[in-house]
Amino acid sequence: MNNPRPFLSIVVPLYNSAPTLQRLIDELCALPIEGGCEIVLVNDGSRDATESLALQLIENRERPITFISLSRNFGEHNAVLAGLRATTGAFVVTMDDDLQNPPAEVPKLLRVAQEEKRDVVYSIYEEKKHAVWRNWGSALTNLFADWSIDKPKGLYLSSFRCISRFVVDEISKSSNPYPYIDGLIFQVTQNVGTVRVRHEERAGGESGYTLRALLRLWMSMLINASVMPLRIATLAGLAVSVLGFFAVVGVLVNHFVRDEPLGWGSLMAALLIFSGTQLLLLGIVGEYIGRIYLRVSEKPQSIVRHRTRSSLAHSSEAAAAAQVS
Repeated sequence: MNNPRPFLSIVVPLYNSAPTLQRLIDELCALPIEGGCEIVLVNDGSRDATESLALQLIENRERPITFISLSRNFGEHNAVLAGLRATTGAFVVTMDDDLQNPPAEVPKLLRVAQEEKRDVVYSIYEEKKHAVWRNWGSALTNLFADWSIDKPKGLYLSSFRCISRFVVDEISKSSNPYPYIDGLIFQVTQNVGTVRVRHEERAGGESGYTLRALLRLWMSMLINASVMPLRIATLAGLAVSVLGFFAVVGVLVNHFVRDEPLGWGSLMAALLIFSGTQLLLLGIVGEYIGRIYLRVSEKPQSIVRHRTRSSLAHSSEAAAAAQVS
């Protein structure tokens, strides 16, 4: 008979994760998951010893571990999607590599997904241990998401989530070079739940959550998952046009009624307002067109350099295949 699939898969994107990697793998391997568990590690172009250390640590592990190395840094959401495609479990948990999401909290997400029959379960942190600016960025991201993607209002979006096989299979079909996973999820389902979990201090290393990464995330969320910016651009253009109409009326009234001369300053101010608005609207439209072009030109979402399975897991799979034959 075929080798049975694990009930749970855990996907962890890695970026310069060497300081936390051993503890992360040890704690994930120690999780008591009924029905079996596999771990998928995705190295997203790390510049430290993450890859060599990971290959060393996954040797002789009884729990199946798949290590995927991407050819360069593609971004967290791209790496997670690459990991999702390598999973086989009935449920998949995604989590960060810095141990701020304690592996011991994984069963909580899985239990809620099973008992409440949820397609997705998001974690809610009892007390966030991020820096102030990071909390501000997360709050702003969730605010944008409230009106840009079709998600339940007030739902906190976290990268520590449990996803059903059905949703994983659907969102894994995406080939968008700038994916936004939560946007993809809410295109498939709104059957989501939440569970409160602990949030720990970062165990080591530096966060890859930079201002550039935050801006990239916002652009992916606003443009790839929604046409809201185009609607805002239309409303902004209409508002500025109405404002300009009344401004012209005001200038003419002042000129003919109060005999005020038409001023160069007012002309330049109006020109700057209209020109700036036009450039802003053209930029929004251009961003959409640019991303369409990148999709048409088949810019890769990610490229896998190589994939490695833990040796004991590989041996057990080979033994099972031999028994079948």
